[in-house]
Amino acid sequence: MTNGIIRQNFVIPADDFTAAGEASSSVKKMLIQLGVDPQKVKKTAISMYEAEINAVIHANGGIASVEIDRNKIFIRIEDHGPGIPDVELAMKEGYTTAPDAIREMGFGAGMGLPNMKRYADLLEIKTEVGKGTTVEITVYLS
Repeated sequence: MTNGIIRQNFVIPADDFTAAGEASSSVKKMLIQLGVDPQKVKKTAISMYEAEINAVIHANGGIASVEIDRNKIFIRIEDHGPGIPDVELAMKEGYTTAPDAIREMGFGAGMGLPNMKRYADLLEIKTEVGKGTTVEITVYLS
């Protein structure tokens, strides 16, 4: 911890559903060990998991960067996938572009972005078609 800030980086694997969720699980364990309020842990874990799964399903994986300080948890998930052509449409519950095979495994129900918005205190999505997407999630601790 430097200057009261904890930083962690995670590689999110492409198309690997056995490893999907490991980054958010690691962050959840760390927050519990730090004594973070359980409601804040839940908000962080759910929103990060959804972003992580989206990177696995849609973007050939990516990188998750997490910063924790006394005031907030900040998560950035970056990918070099296809980008999101219509963010407003993608934010609608139930809208999905996940292939049938993914949905048959229980993923891709179209709740990823809506759940990120629901559980994050602040959600920013920067996307460019053909270049990739960056999702920034902030959960305030105070």
